[in-house]
Amino acid sequence: MRTTTLGRSGLAVSRIAFGTWQLGGDWGSFDERAVVETIQRAYDLGITIFDTAQGYGYGSSEELLGRALRAPLTTDRDSVVLATKGGIDPAGERTRDARPAWLRSGVESSLRALGVDHIDLYQVHWPDPDTPAEETATALQELVDAGKIRHVGVSNYDTAQLAAFEAVRPVETLQSPLHLFQREIQDDILPYARRLDIGFLAYSPLGSGLLSGALDASTRFEEGDWRAQSSAFTGDAFVRNLEIVDSLARFAALRSMTVAQLAVAWVLAQEGVHVAIVGARHARNIEAAADAADLRLSAEDLVEIDKITQGATPLLGNTPEGPR
Repeated sequence: MRTTTLGRSGLAVSRIAFGTWQLGGDWGSFDERAVVETIQRAYDLGITIFDTAQGYGYGSSEELLGRALRAPLTTDRDSVVLATKGGIDPAGERTRDARPAWLRSGVESSLRALGVDHIDLYQVHWPDPDTPAEETATALQELVDAGKIRHVGVSNYDTAQLAAFEAVRPVETLQSPLHLFQREIQDDILPYARRLDIGFLAYSPLGSGLLSGALDASTRFEEGDWRAQSSAFTGDAFVRNLEIVDSLARFAALRSMTVAQLAVAWVLAQEGVHVAIVGARHARNIEAAADAADLRLSAEDLVEIDKITQGATPLLGNTPEGPR
């Protein structure tokens, strides 16, 4: 497994992170035993960074992750980089809540759920427009000073929000969605992160499953799966994008890779991207993603991929308020 230094954070991590959004109830039901085995397989493959959130199933993803990784967390704590996120309160009066009191409470909740005494990377899950950046950044620095967390990052921030946070304390990492059907961060957010050497973690590299190669026009999602309410996964736009995925799959096959591996390799080929966060419920899927970290796309490949995806309908993901 290839590794990298996660920007100014200095964290040494694998280029593939194991993501756990799919374990929080927004993606329908799953086999918990299979997931535990998948997480353990990811660790065995050399994946060292695991990303979760307090908001994924009200901490249930954190609990499951902590349980699956109990052995290395107990015997070799430094071999695992635990990244979690806070600042979301689905049951509260404010869905986005980055006030100091809620962040402090969230860190304590995450520590208990994960079963550890410190969190390697704590990230503000979504920007909170009603809380000044100074308050959020100061509270997180206090948690660093207290030894509760080691590094501070943010997720889903735009450049203005990054600059406001940066004025108080460094933004060490940034998480944003990036995949072949969602590229807008390449215009300003990713270049901003490169200039400041902010560690960049790309989430949803498989386009919420669109680029997995497992969907077709007849696919229907469980009631508890957020995609069942998303316009991006129904109608003509969905069918058109699936046709593009089919073309990408043929292109990938000529290079002895799957379309999912092509999608991950494309994300990792983008300048400034340190890590691709890949979620999986079965070992075979995380094994394929791990292999993708070693794949190389030529400059000519990247040009051809751009041609294939011309005319695609942009796919926007989920937010705390629901699908876009």
